[in-house]
Amino acid sequence: MNLSRISKHHCLLQIRIHTNPQETNSSKIPFGPFNLFIQRRWKKPANTAQTRLESRTIDSKLNRLTAHLKKLKTILKIYELMSNRKRGPFVSLQLMSRWRNIVGLNVGMGEFVHKHPHVFDVFTHPIRRNLCCRISGKFKSLVSEEEGLVKDCELECVKRVKRLLMMSKNGRVHVHALRLIRRELGLPEDFRESVLGKYKENFRLVDLEIVELIDKDGNFGLAEVEKWREKEYREKWLSELETKFAFPINFPTGFKIERGGREKLKNWQMLPYSKPYEGNEVVQVGTCGKKRYEKRVVAMIHELLSLTVEKMVEVERLAHFRKDLGMEVNLRELLLEHPGIFYISTKGSTHTVILSEAYSKGCLIEPNPIYVVRRKMLDLVLLGCRNTRELQAAEEIKNGSHSLIRKVCAGNTLVGEWVVPILESFDNVNDHDDTGEISDASVEFNGC
Repeated sequence: MNLSRISKHHCLLQIRIHTNPQETNSSKIPFGPFNLFIQRRWKKPANTAQTRLESRTIDSKLNRLTAHLKKLKTILKIYELMSNRKRGPFVSLQLMSRWRNIVGLNVGMGEFVHKHPHVFDVFTHPIRRNLCCRISGKFKSLVSEEEGLVKDCELECVKRVKRLLMMSKNGRVHVHALRLIRRELGLPEDFRESVLGKYKENFRLVDLEIVELIDKDGNFGLAEVEKWREKEYREKWLSELETKFAFPINFPTGFKIERGGREKLKNWQMLPYSKPYEGNEVVQVGTCGKKRYEKRVVAMIHELLSLTVEKMVEVERLAHFRKDLGMEVNLRELLLEHPGIFYISTKGSTHTVILSEAYSKGCLIEPNPIYVVRRKMLDLVLLGCRNTRELQAAEEIKNGSHSLIRKVCAGNTLVGEWVVPILESFDNVNDHDDTGEISDASVEFNGC
């Protein structure tokens, strides 16, 4: 009996020892000659779009440019909110602090406004004695100049939209996708009426949200990259095989080509493909057919970026054209596979794809009039808190106007009749400021 009880207890102890999960997980097998059969499998490093994005060669000048452009877009959003108000040409800082989430600021609105005195004019209200803000006359003049240039370039806008529609599968594009890249294409805010509705011989609205191309112009069948190919063929005496399907390659500084990468790039440059304006290509089975299709998508993105004002578009907005243009691939992975053609910047909380060949030292090689005005806006923003002569003159006029208001109040005169004319006088002073000092901010970008 005792032996049977002891054997039962012994079996129970063995079961408990083997079924205890904590002891099995925490027990480590020591290294020795009798347990060499145990193999440790090391995980293969992941090769995804995110890892390639993090390990890519960074272009510091393009990153700095996109960060500054993000700041300019934030200021333009604030300007739009201020201009939509009908109560006056100025807004209190207390009210502007509610716009922080709408605009997407990480700092307080008051701190952001005081960092840009050349764009925002902060003053004390003569009656309520609270801090108010208004847009400076110089920045307003630049915004109105850009709007005037966009209206003058109406025919160019029509050509850009026609080219975009000619690249689509069936000559149709969603109006919502055009609205997302309206500023990038240089289209007016009311482009649906002023461009699509005005030129009815070229465009037709289908279901109010789809625009269709009526007349296809054969003169627009030549892509922008064809000009570069012709120049390379004529000046560098290259063979037609090397230039017929090639793209300009500009790797960022410090980029290291892997072993065998030059040979792969050379074969890819000579790979034929169906060009953007020649109709859609069916995806063929096999590696060669897939590469040809991907090269066609690269050509379409290259052409779309060439149509923009600043040769850059956010990747998320570019993805809205996947179905319309027939780009049924992972766009981010495809862009990362060609670092010599496209550069992706992650600054400004968004991913922006930039055409590498269009920029040199952070500046556009072939600027257009709209880009020049936007660059002046950016230079005005980058002036920061530098105290120039016009700001000192404006401060003196403000002090003199405040003393005038006090005298009027002492004489028992209606104060409300003096407020708006005095505030308008600040605009007149700022409008006559010399815009030549904006160029001081171009020191931020070498070579501009």
